[in-house]
Amino acid sequence: MATALVIENDPTDDARRLGEWLTEAGLELWVVRPHAGDELPADLEGYAALVVLGGEQQAYPLPDGSPGAQWFPAVEGLLRKAVRHRVPTLAVCLGAQLLATAHAGLVERSPSGPEIGPGVVGRRDAAEHDPLFRYVPLIPDVLQWHADEITELPRGATLLAASTRYPHQAFRLGDRAWGLQFHIECDTAMIADWATDSAQLAELGYDPELVVAACDSVMVDVEEVWQPFAARFAALALGELDDSTTRRGLPLLGH
Repeated sequence: MATALVIENDPTDDARRLGEWLTEAGLELWVVRPHAGDELPADLEGYAALVVLGGEQQAYPLPDGSPGAQWFPAVEGLLRKAVRHRVPTLAVCLGAQLLATAHAGLVERSPSGPEIGPGVVGRRDAAEHDPLFRYVPLIPDVLQWHADEITELPRGATLLAASTRYPHQAFRLGDRAWGLQFHIECDTAMIADWATDSAQLAELGYDPELVVAACDSVMVDVEEVWQPFAARFAALALGELDDSTTRRGLPLLGH
C-alpha cells in the first residue's frame, strides 16, 4: 500500500476528516508529530505523497530571527524536495504558507485582519487545467481560521483560487504540489476546540458559539467539494490519475 507522510505541526490541527478521506481512497498515512518530539525524515524516499497540516505558529521568522518552530526549516526542506522530485503534496493553511516560504514566497501578518469561520473562495481560470481543481465548483465552500497570509506567491506558482480580502487562497507549485490557505480537514469538534478561549475571536468580537454553529452548518457542503478533491489527490499519489495533459508545457521548479 502507498504511504503518505503527514506532518502534524500542532496537536490541535490533526488530519481529521482529510485523513479519513485519504485512507478511504487507498492511502496509508504515516503521521509525524514534531511538536511532540518526533523526528522528521531526511527525505521522502518510500513515500507516495506529502501532507503538511496547519497550526498556530507563524511561517515567517520570530522577532529574534529564529523560525516559527524549530522544525520548520526541515519541513521547508522536505517541501522543496517534494516539488523538485514531483512527490504529490498537499499543504493546508500554515502548511501552505510554509510551501510558499520554502520557495521564496512571502508570508506576513495580514493587514486585512484575521479570517475566521465559513466562507467561499473563487476558482481562477487556471483551475480549468489543474488535475485536482478542474472539478471544484466555481465558488466552493471552505473553512477559514488564520491571521497570517501569503502576500507574495513563489515565482512560477499558479494561482487556483482567490477571495476579495485574501487573494492567494490556493495555488500549485510545479505540477504536483498544492497549497490551500483554507481548511478542509476540520470537523465541528475541532472548530469548537479552536473557539474555546480564542483571543482572535475576542479581538473580532465574535460569539464563539455562533462561529461554531456557522461552521457546523457548512460541514456537509465542505465535504461535498473537498472529499472528492482529496480522493483525486490520493489517486494521483497512487498512480491512478492521468495528469499528462496538465503536465504538458508546465514549468517544473528545480528542473
